[in-house]
Amino acid sequence: RMYFHTWSSKIGILTLLVLKCGALVIPGVVQRRISHVNVKRLRLSPVFAASVINAAHEDEELQPMRPRLETSWSVLREELKDAFGLCEEVLQDYDEVETEALIQGYEMMQFCRQFENACAQAYMQGSIRGFMHLDNGQETIPALVADRLVEKDIKYSYYREHTHALSSGVPAEKIMAELFAKDTGTCRGAGGSMHIFDKQTNFQGGWALVAEQLPYAVGAARSILLDGIENDDRITVVFVGEGGAQNGRLAECLNAAAKESLPILFLIIDNGRAINTYTPDVAQNSDINLFGKHYGVPGAKIDGQDLKQVLQTGRCVIDYVRKKRKPAILQVHTYRFQGHSPADPEHERGRKFEKKWARIACDPLSLFEDNFDLDKDMLNEVKQKVKLRVQAAVNFAKQSPPPPPDLAKELEYPDPPDTDYNVKPLTCDKVPLEPVNLSLCEGRIADLRERNQVEGLVLGDAINLAILEEMIRDPSTTIHAEDLQAGSSYDIPKLTQQSFGVLRAADEIIDEGHFIGKALGEGMNGYRPIVELMNANFGIYGMAELSSAGNTYATTGGQFKMPLTVLGAGGTAPNQALGAEHSQPFHAYVMGIPGLKICTASSAEMAYGLVKSMIRDDGPGILFLPVKLMKDEKRKVLLDHCLPLNKCKIVHESNAAPEKSVTVVTYLHGVREAITAIPEIQAQSYDIDLIELHSLKPLDLEIIAESLKKTHKLIILDESTYSGGVGATISAAISENLYDLLDGPIKRLAMDDAPVPYASSMEEVVVKRASDLVKAVSNVVNFCV
Repeated sequence: RMYFHTWSSKIGILTLLVLKCGALVIPGVVQRRISHVNVKRLRLSPVFAASVINAAHEDEELQPMRPRLETSWSVLREELKDAFGLCEEVLQDYDEVETEALIQGYEMMQFCRQFENACAQAYMQGSIRGFMHLDNGQETIPALVADRLVEKDIKYSYYREHTHALSSGVPAEKIMAELFAKDTGTCRGAGGSMHIFDKQTNFQGGWALVAEQLPYAVGAARSILLDGIENDDRITVVFVGEGGAQNGRLAECLNAAAKESLPILFLIIDNGRAINTYTPDVAQNSDINLFGKHYGVPGAKIDGQDLKQVLQTGRCVIDYVRKKRKPAILQVHTYRFQGHSPADPEHERGRKFEKKWARIACDPLSLFEDNFDLDKDMLNEVKQKVKLRVQAAVNFAKQSPPPPPDLAKELEYPDPPDTDYNVKPLTCDKVPLEPVNLSLCEGRIADLRERNQVEGLVLGDAINLAILEEMIRDPSTTIHAEDLQAGSSYDIPKLTQQSFGVLRAADEIIDEGHFIGKALGEGMNGYRPIVELMNANFGIYGMAELSSAGNTYATTGGQFKMPLTVLGAGGTAPNQALGAEHSQPFHAYVMGIPGLKICTASSAEMAYGLVKSMIRDDGPGILFLPVKLMKDEKRKVLLDHCLPLNKCKIVHESNAAPEKSVTVVTYLHGVREAITAIPEIQAQSYDIDLIELHSLKPLDLEIIAESLKKTHKLIILDESTYSGGVGATISAAISENLYDLLDGPIKRLAMDDAPVPYASSMEEVVVKRASDLVKAVSNVVNFCV
């Protein structure tokens, strides 16, 4: 019984497993590993080993929690017939695997094993820092990648991706240099172990948040269809663990892949451990290969310790995706020999025993060496060849220089904040898909432009006009939204699908994270996606995706730009009666995400120009709009003109003496409230410089400084909470940079930290409005007298 707790080495097992009868036992699964070669490896005599094996049959308690999956090729053939609808003639092509392919597969497995071992050693020596996740025991998967995928195929992985990158053709030297945080690394030292990217080989991550890569890969698969290349046989492959596959993102992605018939393979790496927890302890169903049945997506489950079976079935499934242009699932049952990361204590149920048992019973390298009658000298030559390659990669990493310190700031934005988008050239290399009904779009544009000249446009129509014009101008522009066919709530995506079709204009399921993720995948593959949020607060569902969008350009060392535009109506207008969930300051929540440009517009003319600029920008941006003003006021728009994404605007200048003037900074509904308050403020012989913050990040301190040089007093009318709000950030920036221009403390009129109530009697206390501003101006002026 000590077997479960004290097996510490290949030899130690034989001295510690003592039953009452005095016999030594090895569990049944290990029995199959005791060939003559293994007996030599364990230093046993064949006679003694045989007696040990026989004793093991008598004690079922010594069986591992998760036995090896051993399914014959003949059984798998029948399953492939049933699940994939393949005929006997097709399956015959996979009955045999060439000896040369097996040897090449073994070499890749050795390469991956030795590379990961070198990483472990470098980690212990302090050359690799942070989190690191190794792939030992799962080497048949990269062997399959090297065997059947090609450079043009798009690959998405997760944080345990070193071997996936290696087998995709990413140079080992660049991967190791990235782990060593060197400038010669795949991402110039900006990504690290969990973020390996290589544009040349279409290896697109390396993503650290569990399962986040799934919708990105679906977006990448959509980009293959969007490219519209004749006889294009590219596919997308996304790797995910069976624990991560329990995430709801997989169901959404299977639905999307089936609905649009996307050429994508979901490759499930099933090592039975969700981090270190035994997956069946937390998941009712671990047969991920069957998850697609509901959507008509076929799947197969195979023994990941058997290289030949992985190549047989893997080739079959990959060829299905490539030739049929349909999605599929391949679940590879395997074992991970290392902990989740080197720092994990692995105290979870059965983990330590399983790891030690699997290293002896289920090592794919040893199994291959034992089960195939290949020349041992040749195999040793392979090991030596790989050893030299790995050592060369380590030496390259050690000798490479670190990245320059100023690189971090250089990678903040692909386009500088002061970019003039009116003169930025169009660089699209995409061939436009044939529009469904371009005349419909052109008619809508002509109508809106005429209405603008006569009476002006409301916010929603102005944005719709900008989007339609940009989708005609740049065929790489796509759009995703809920209720898109109907124009959503404010006509922002109106007629996009009717004009450009379902690929460029996608009506989406009700999960913002899912379609923001798909847009991110499109953005990495040459497209300029637009995402309209029906309500900006719904973006809370997409926080992970927005965070990764902001990080992508920097994390990839500048390889992948992220021209993503997200826009939505939200904010908190006084007396809007929407309750807490529809009144959250989402604009404040995203302020801390690096790499995002965050803008606001309270009027049609500003929204039109900002949308055009944001679509043309090569980085991610979010435009927030005031939910209560979307259909409120018509304003004339300066057509065919882009506005800067880093500037504020003076809406009203004070006519009072400087000592009776105050600078008021605000945005969204606060602009309307401030304009409403001006007559009453002037009636008291005061006045304000009213500045609308069209750019929350980066912040335009220049215009604020010009106003403060006159007024020396500042009020921030803030549509976010007192704690952690936008106003707090602005106040800190002004205090640090413009302190000498202030005659008194900054006054913040922020929302109370309490959730916004529905009833007006309570809401008036929480949300600031025109009346609060009138009082604040008087108080600030009198304080500074």
